[in-house]
Amino acid sequence: MTDQAPTLENPSVRQGSKPRYEIHVDDSGQPAGKTLFTDHESMEGVSQRIFPHTEVSEEFGGHGLASTLVRAALDASIARGYRIVAVCPYVRGWVEKHPEYQEHVDATTPEHLQALQSR
Repeated sequence: MTDQAPTLENPSVRQGSKPRYEIHVDDSGQPAGKTLFTDHESMEGVSQRIFPHTEVSEEFGGHGLASTLVRAALDASIARGYRIVAVCPYVRGWVEKHPEYQEHVDATTPEHLQALQSR
């Protein structure tokens, strides 16, 4: 059985070679969008994944790709045992609209912002 090429109606989300998740809508290899992350261990020893930025190319806006991307990225991160730190306004807003994810989210602190600056 062969995998079908991703489409706008059936996109594919995968972890990129850089610390980010990408959403693909064709087999060109170019992502239609991405959400960046930085892995961090808190002073208490908690594994956290900080999401500072999400974007979808303007040409693909309005198709729900950002929501699909963020859901897949958060699901994969939670499955790997990470707590979520939503610095990105889009990710923060998405979590607020999906209360089932809120139990996996830690509030952003100066420690998280410092971790982003040092990456």
